Amino acid sequence: MLAAAAWFWKSRQRAAAGPVKAAWVLTWSAEFNGPNGSPPDPNKWVLATGGDGWGNNELQYYTTQTRNVRLEDGSLIIEAFREPYTGPDGIHQDYTSGRLQTAGRFSQRYGRFEARIKVPSGQGLWPAFSMLGDNFSAIGWPACGEIDIMENVGSEPATIHGSMHGPGYSGAAPLTASYKLPQGRFSDAFHIFAVEWEPQVVRFFVDGELYATRTPADLPPGDPWVFDHPFFLVLNLAVGGNLPGSPPESTVLPQRMLVDYVRVYSQVGVRVAPHRPLPANDDIDWYGEFPYPVGPSGKACHHSWPASWRRLIHENAAGPRSPMP
Repeated sequence: MLAAAAWFWKSRQRAAAGPVKAAWVLTWSAEFNGPNGSPPDPNKWVLATGGDGWGNNELQYYTTQTRNVRLEDGSLIIEAFREPYTGPDGIHQDYTSGRLQTAGRFSQRYGRFEARIKVPSGQGLWPAFSMLGDNFSAIGWPACGEIDIMENVGSEPATIHGSMHGPGYSGAAPLTASYKLPQGRFSDAFHIFAVEWEPQVVRFFVDGELYATRTPADLPPGDPWVFDHPFFLVLNLAVGGNLPGSPPESTVLPQRMLVDYVRVYSQVGVRVAPHRPLPANDDIDWYGEFPYPVGPSGKACHHSWPASWRRLIHENAAGPRSPMP
């Protein structure tokens, strides 16, 4: 604790003299370490269901069955089957799969969002790790915004896509970029897919390598940037649809998407209010997007700054839905 306090004190002293280098602090994670065969933590994830095509004429029915979504050997398994299935809504599909999201459980504005994933293999499969604006239910898509951290179309086994959707740039015409492995296929091993999202910028990474940066300057003229409010997380494995096309008989099913972990970070080391002077109280760290619990002496910090600043700091760290400390 004292060593950590000393480090943050030194960082703070450097901040007073010049720019602060940003760092990331974990704010939420799903490690999928439960018993084999159990569903993902219901306090973190909601299992989505339905087979109405999901706006893309997809061929799967998303179910809550553990054969489609479960924990196994420290990973989340999302497994797609070729099997006839009729849901309680009467909709019939010839494939089942899984989709889970953190809507109503967790959302965050800005930060680093990453997952370690091994995608399945086969034409017609479409695994994705993405985020949707948490105002989705109020204003709909694409006005809510969507950030696709990773999408893999089965017919392109060595390529993933990172995309952003909003009004005027959605569906088949998003802001998009791709990353191609120098060798091999993404289904051969786990890879880390991430975005670093800050005001007016989103950066896309594969295994720590930056491959795309998007800002409002990339938008079509007159189209709005809709990426300044909290987003929730989505993991899914789609089958068929307009983008990947239907799976041919040569596509072997079942196929699994494995997720080792999902982790979300907030950025620290950025001056919250650079126009304000440093306080005299040495037990308050004014740098970062939320307060640290120790000062340079190792004592607990106290919330003595204005309520409006506390609210800004707290919302950036934990999202505006969480209570004030």
